[in-house]
Amino acid sequence: MNRTLTEREVNQYSPLALAFMGDCVYEQLVREKIILSANMPVSKLHSLKVTRVCAEYQSKALDKILPFLNEKETAIVKRGRNATGNTIPKHSSTVDYRRSTALECLFGYLHLLGKAERIDELFQIIWEMEEFVIN
Repeated sequence: MNRTLTEREVNQYSPLALAFMGDCVYEQLVREKIILSANMPVSKLHSLKVTRVCAEYQSKALDKILPFLNEKETAIVKRGRNATGNTIPKHSSTVDYRRSTALECLFGYLHLLGKAERIDELFQIIWEMEEFVIN
């Protein structure tokens, strides 16, 4: 993206709109890390991606990064978590889904502000979560 937005402009978006953007940003980071970690069949790449993009994983990822968030980032996470209007998929709990929306909201917020370095910092913490290391 060539144009970054001001904080005021970004705050005018709904949490679900920010999550819509953040979902794409987060998934691209996951795909990139997986593909750069090993050359493997697409079916394996897809399986690895699914384990890291699901609501349960993203909920755990949020726990991992919460201690590293500043006040504004924490406020965005709360906005995302409390967003209404999203339908909960059958394969995840309401709590996990709302928390994954919160994580995606944060990534969308940071992306629209042009804070790529901050996104990378937080994503690195998530990627290093022990229970999901690529074998």
